[in-house]
Amino acid sequence: MNKLVMSLMAGAALALTVPAIAQQKAPDTKAAEKKAEVVIPKNTFYRGQGPTQYLAKDRLIGVKVYNSKGELIGDIEDLVLGTADNDVQGVIMGVGGFLGVAEKKIGVRYSALKSDTRDGKKIVILDVSKEVLAAVDAYGRTEPKKTLLEKAKEAAKSAAERSKEVGKAAAEKAKEVGKAAAEKAKDAAEKAKEAAKPKTP
Repeated sequence: MNKLVMSLMAGAALALTVPAIAQQKAPDTKAAEKKAEVVIPKNTFYRGQGPTQYLAKDRLIGVKVYNSKGELIGDIEDLVLGTADNDVQGVIMGVGGFLGVAEKKIGVRYSALKSDTRDGKKIVILDVSKEVLAAVDAYGRTEPKKTLLEKAKEAAKSAAERSKEVGKAAAEKAKEVGKAAAEKAKDAAEKAKEAAKPKTP
C-alpha cells in the first residue's frame, strides 16, 4: 500500500513539474519578433569598448596628476570639449589647497598630458612644477545656458520672494490699521466713560 501511495505521489509531482519546466524552456517568441521588427540605425551605437577607445572616468576624470619629479600636483575634474566636433581639447584640473579647500581650477591642454601607470593605477603626467601651477590663472568659465527647468525654478523663486515681500507689507499695514483702530476704540471708550458719569449739580 505504501508503495502504491508513494508511486501516486511521485507521479503527481512529476505531472506538476513537467509543465513548469516546459514553460521555462519555451523561448519568448514575442520578444524575439519585436526585436526583429525594430530597425537600429547604423553608425549610432557601440556594442562595447573598442581596442582604440577608453572611458573618461577610467583614464581622466578623477585621475591623479603628477609632475615629472613624481610629486602629486592635482587631479582631473572635468573635460574641455570643442563645440564643433565634441572632441576633447583639454581638462580641468584641481590644484593646490587641501581636501578641496582653497583649491584652484586650471585648464590644461590635452596635448600637454601623458598617460602612465603607477602601482597598477592609471595616472597622468604633466611636466610642470608646483610654482608654475601657483602662477597660472584660474580657468575662466562662461556661464552655461540655463535649461527650461532652471529658468522655471528661478521664476518660481522670484515669485515666492515677491509674494513674501507683499505679504510682509500687508502685515505691516494691517498692524498699523489695527493700532489706529485700537487708539480710536480707546478714545471712544474714554468718552463713553466720561459721558456715563453722573453729573453733579
